[in-house]
Amino acid sequence: MILERKSIMINKKYTTKKLDKLTFIDLFSGIGGFRLAFEAYGARCVFSSELDERCQEVYEMNFGEQPYGDITEIDEVSIPEHQVLCAGFPCQSFSISGKQNGFSDTRGTLFFDIARIVKAKRPKIVFLENVKNFERHDGGRTLATVYKALSNLDYTVFHSVLNASHFGVPQKRERIFILAFHKDLHIANFEFPISHGPKTRLKDFCLPDSETDKYVIKRKDISLKTNFVLFPNSSGEYPQKPVRIGTVNKGGQGERIYHENGHAITLSAYGGGVGAKTGLYLINGRIRKLAPRECARLSGFPDSFRILDSDSASYKQFGNTVVVNVIESIIENLIGQNVIPIE
Repeated sequence: MILERKSIMINKKYTTKKLDKLTFIDLFSGIGGFRLAFEAYGARCVFSSELDERCQEVYEMNFGEQPYGDITEIDEVSIPEHQVLCAGFPCQSFSISGKQNGFSDTRGTLFFDIARIVKAKRPKIVFLENVKNFERHDGGRTLATVYKALSNLDYTVFHSVLNASHFGVPQKRERIFILAFHKDLHIANFEFPISHGPKTRLKDFCLPDSETDKYVIKRKDISLKTNFVLFPNSSGEYPQKPVRIGTVNKGGQGERIYHENGHAITLSAYGGGVGAKTGLYLINGRIRKLAPRECARLSGFPDSFRILDSDSASYKQFGNTVVVNVIESIIENLIGQNVIPIE
C-alpha cells in the first residue's frame, strides 16, 4: 500500500505516478525508508528483505507484507525481476579488500549479497546508502572495491555524501549514497542534489509538551550557557545545524544539550549517556530527549507511519534508517536528468 504523504511539519510537493511503471526491490529494508520514497512516486516494490524481527514487524504494519529474512540465505535467482535495487546495507569490514580485484574482493561481506543479486538480475539502477565514513574506510579502498565490483558487472558508478539538514528535516545526518547505472542506459554523468526543501528548525517538528513529559531530564548537574539567545538571520532562518548550549555531567556522549531553534544531532541506534540515541535539547524551557515520533519526523516519515510502542526499539530503527526526504530528492534528480522512468 502507498501511505498518505501528509505532514504537519513540512509542506512537501510530490509528483504522483511519475514512476508507475517502475519496479524495485528493498534489501536491508529496515523499516522501509527507501520504499516510502519510491512509492510516493508510484513505483512498485516486488521484493523486500530484512533480518531484524522488530523491523520486520514495523514493515508489515505499514506495507502489509513481511520482508524475507537473512539475505545470505536467499537464492538470487528466486528474486523477481526489477529495474531498481535499493539497499541501505550494513558497513561490514571488507577484510580482504586490496588483496584481489573487483567482484572477488566482496566475498565474505554483505555487499557480496548485493553483488550476486545484481549479477543475476541486472537491474537498470543500483541505489545504495551507507555511513559517511564508508567513503574513507580503509583509505578509500573499500569504496574503490564497490566501484570495481559494480564496474565489472557493467555499471557506471557515482557517489556523494549528503546531509539530511539540507533536505527539509532538522537532523544533521551525513550519509554516502551510491548510484550505479547499467551501461545500457548510457549514463555518462549524474548530478546529485545539493539541497531540497525549506529551511527548518527542530522546534517545529516537536510534539506538544503534554506528550513528552516522560522524556524530560531533571538533574542537578545541568550546565547551560547564561543569557544565550539564538537569533534568526535577515531572512528569518535559523542555523541549519545543531547549536550546543549546555551539558549534563561532564558533557560526554549523550550529555550535550542543543538549542530548539537549531537542528538535532545524528540519531543513533547505539550510544550512552542520559541523552543516548537522540541527544538532549532545551525545548520550551525543558531539557529532554526526543520522543520516537519526533525521531520519525526528523527522518522524513509522516505521522501516519505506524511505529512500535517500544521506545528502545524505535530509537534503534530511526537511528539506522535512511532519511526519506534525501531519497526523494535523489529520485527527483533521477527524473529531472531523464534517467527514469524506465519503460
